[in-house]
Order: sequence, then structure tokens, then C-alpha cells
Amino acid sequence: MNMEQLKGNWKQLMGKARTQWGKLTDDDLEQIAGKKDELVGKLQVRYGHARDQAEREVDSWLNKL
Repeated sequence: MNMEQLKGNWKQLMGKARTQWGKLTDDDLEQIAGKKDELVGKLQVRYGHARDQAEREVDSWLNKL
């Protein structure tokens, strides 16, 4: 899935993101609004991941979609 698809389908994907990363709040998901960098940043904050680890998680999740 490319970034344009992520942005365009974010409302539908929010539930899947919430299932994948339960520590993300509804407000977090609204703020992310389909932006990969925002998602990576929120994962760093909520889970304490390093940036590279958070990016790998997001990339893996996107590849599964």
C-alpha cells in the first residue's frame, strides 16, 4: 500500500491500526490522518520504540494490508 492509498483509506484503516497498536488513542489516530511519519512518531511516544523499529513495524503492517 502506498502513502496516497494510506491517506485515502485512513478512516477505514483506523480500526486495523487500533487493533495492531492498542495503546494508540482515538485522538492519536485522528491526528495521524494517514501520514506515515505521524504514525511512526506516535509509536515512538506510546511504545518507546526507536525510530527505526517503529518504521519497520509500520512498513510491515502496510505490507500486510
